[in-house]
Amino acid sequence: MSLNFDDFQKQEVKFDINELQKAYKEILAIKDFSGPEGISNFGAICLTQIPGDPDSIKGHKARGIFWTKPNSSGKEVLRDEKIDEAAYSEFIEDYKNTYFKEVFDVLSSKYKLGRVRILLKQPRSTLSWHRDPEPRLHIPIITNPGSMMVIDNVAKHLPADGSVWITNNTKYHNAFNGGEENRIHLVACVLDHKFN
Repeated sequence: MSLNFDDFQKQEVKFDINELQKAYKEILAIKDFSGPEGISNFGAICLTQIPGDPDSIKGHKARGIFWTKPNSSGKEVLRDEKIDEAAYSEFIEDYKNTYFKEVFDVLSSKYKLGRVRILLKQPRSTLSWHRDPEPRLHIPIITNPGSMMVIDNVAKHLPADGSVWITNNTKYHNAFNGGEENRIHLVACVLDHKFN
């Protein structure tokens, strides 16, 4: 059986990994990872919000809607709050002096984006097996060889080298960090990208 990596699409745009890592440290000096209350193994720092609405990045809105199969029945269930991804167009003022603003401007000129977040996957942790409403754009900032993304039955390591990937998160997938340091990705919802 051959493995199909078509659900991981490397993009032509690339960013400076040293500047990304520096900007990440600058963000951490302003805000820490605080996942929505009651949600384990999920940390997010939102870089965009609905214009003029700081509540749009609080609580479960930091995670957004997804579908999962939580038990042996295999029955799919809907989780979390439905949000209007296209409305998340304002880059948050506190972070405008970081390299992430330049990254956001470049990406916004090439893709129709929804929420843009920095996502944390702690050491030795995983996400649920789930699917999202739209594809995701990933820029790995800090990773390790034990950090993988799995889409259907294909696992792939995305290196932290400034590369930009679009992943088919409309299929069942997860991400796990089997390493001993945090895995940090910039992740954006992509509203105008289609997979074959």
